[in-house]
Amino acid sequence: MVEKIIAACDGASKGNPGPAAWAWVIGRADGAIDRWEAGPLGRATNNVAELTALERLLEALDPALPAEVRMDSQYAMKAVTTWLPGWRRKGWKTASGTPVANKDLVVRIDALLTGRDVDFVYVPAHQVDGDPLNDAADRAASHSARTQEPLASADGAELPAADPAARTSTPRARSSAPRKGSAGSGSSSGGPARGNRPSGRTLNAKFPGRCRCGRAYDKGESIAKNSDGWGHPTCV
Repeated sequence: MVEKIIAACDGASKGNPGPAAWAWVIGRADGAIDRWEAGPLGRATNNVAELTALERLLEALDPALPAEVRMDSQYAMKAVTTWLPGWRRKGWKTASGTPVANKDLVVRIDALLTGRDVDFVYVPAHQVDGDPLNDAADRAASHSARTQEPLASADGAELPAADPAARTSTPRARSSAPRKGSAGSGSSSGGPARGNRPSGRTLNAKFPGRCRCGRAYDKGESIAKNSDGWGHPTCV
């Protein structure tokens, strides 16, 4: 039986748009980190950084092996598990007929996923005792965004230290969605698992902003009301 590769990817943008970077991390069978890489993007949005992180991870993985990819971006998760087949059918247009944002990245990711066995798992960001691979990818992406310097385990670099101020104390449930076989195969939603959905209505942000968790959300992303204003539905 072929063992599944466990990996995570994350993007960071300090200002959204602002200095941005991508990162990916690949784990070992014992749960430890095997290898990782991060790279700067100059000035870019958080969504561009998230999609670029996924693109670079898929390029680094062996396409012949099944993989589990952990992400904390609802936008990137929904893009590959929910929206992408419809976008492709409509000639890379949204349901409203407008061009798909970040089309070049989305098309590239679609091509990289074709014929591969990949499960996508949503993991909430910035959690104390949260997913270690996602945390490592977050640290690497944030550091590279601030410094605009590349980092990689292959070059002997050490993972940047965690920022305790960016962590919240309540771990949350994960949810997963498969992306298996050809690019046109079935997909499912990338939101919180049933029974763990936040209460209250959600809407699409009219303007970019920053959630109480410290991460930014982009125009058009789903947001929900919380005690501090508006932010990611999973942070309510």
